[in-house]
Amino acid sequence: MYQIIDGKQVSSDIKQEIAEEVKSIIASNGKIPHLAAVLVGNDGASETYVAHKVKACEQVGFKSSLIRFDADVSEADLLRKVEELNNDPDIDGFIVQLPLPDHISADKVIEAVDPSKDVDGFHPVNLGKMTIGLPSFVPATPYGIMELIKRYNIETSGKRCVVIGRSNIVGRPASILLSKKGVDSTVTVVHSRTKDLPAVIREADIIIAAMGIPGFVTADMVKEGAVVIDVGTTRVKSDQTKSGWKLRGDVDFENVAPKCSYITPVPGGVGPMTIVSLLQNTLLAGKLKGN
Repeated sequence: MYQIIDGKQVSSDIKQEIAEEVKSIIASNGKIPHLAAVLVGNDGASETYVAHKVKACEQVGFKSSLIRFDADVSEADLLRKVEELNNDPDIDGFIVQLPLPDHISADKVIEAVDPSKDVDGFHPVNLGKMTIGLPSFVPATPYGIMELIKRYNIETSGKRCVVIGRSNIVGRPASILLSKKGVDSTVTVVHSRTKDLPAVIREADIIIAAMGIPGFVTADMVKEGAVVIDVGTTRVKSDQTKSGWKLRGDVDFENVAPKCSYITPVPGGVGPMTIVSLLQNTLLAGKLKGN
């Protein structure tokens, strides 16, 4: 029988731990950690995600700021705001919510963020440090995945791990974290150009599905007893929900779950962990600044 990896519960436990730490920071005359988010336009998924972040900040006692821009904001104006946030001593960390409109270069914006405030962990300096095992801000989703694996005591040493997807936000950093010393998985990264993809995935003891294609991983691709971490969160139209849409993962949960030892649901798996990882990074940013 498979066990559900409950990201909601784990994130709730971590929030409690963070809230305790915030209380003791405040008690010792410390500064309240402050996370800011910049939101451009009205992308539905981004709106939801940012609203969750603001709520999570309230739950742990952080200060949070939300800075909104219309979708037609110029790249220069957005970069000016980034510079302002870099120089604001009250803000410990901030994120610029992706995706950005086509006329704005996401790379330019990411590189403009001060690495010491880059709590998304996307800046090349942080990714570079993570790659060679130096302390850094780890991208929130891979950080959340590693936390779930750790808290469920899932054995990784010597295990074959297949990461589906090679994005700089999830796939690549997750593959680096899973192969590092102390975690010790043997990692294969697969993508749309991989030959005989199902056969490669079938070899995996641990599958990280981060391709963004709903229901991509089917039961015939998964070996008995595998651990499946589903990172997918695609909004699909649904006449069964009030909002008119629902989230679907990259894994055909219903048919894959019976073959697994552990599996994350969507929603309620990796999603809540991404937000809590952002809080952990912000807490760290505040501490490093305090030092």
